[in-house]
Amino acid sequence: MLKTDEGQNSHEDPYEGFYDNGMPATGLRGARWLKSRRSNSQGNCVEIAELPGGRVAMRNSRHPEGPALIYTRPEMEALILGAKDGDFDHLIASSTN
Repeated sequence: MLKTDEGQNSHEDPYEGFYDNGMPATGLRGARWLKSRRSNSQGNCVEIAELPGGRVAMRNSRHPEGPALIYTRPEMEALILGAKDGDFDHLIASSTN
């Protein structure tokens, strides 16, 4: 929570609009990109980086200069908890067609 000049509390995010969804990942100076231990050696990975202001960036490791998707912490929490709950298992299950 921020204090305004008048001393009142403000919920404004100083980084609002600073990061744009789809911006080049190279524009995120100082980002430390991490990938899962489950990533394979062929580079088929998704990488994430914590950003100032509590946001999280995500990029494709095969295209490190490509676009970065920017998420809030609540959005990342929903994604991670959904994955843990199996909400996306159908995307990795082998097809029997």
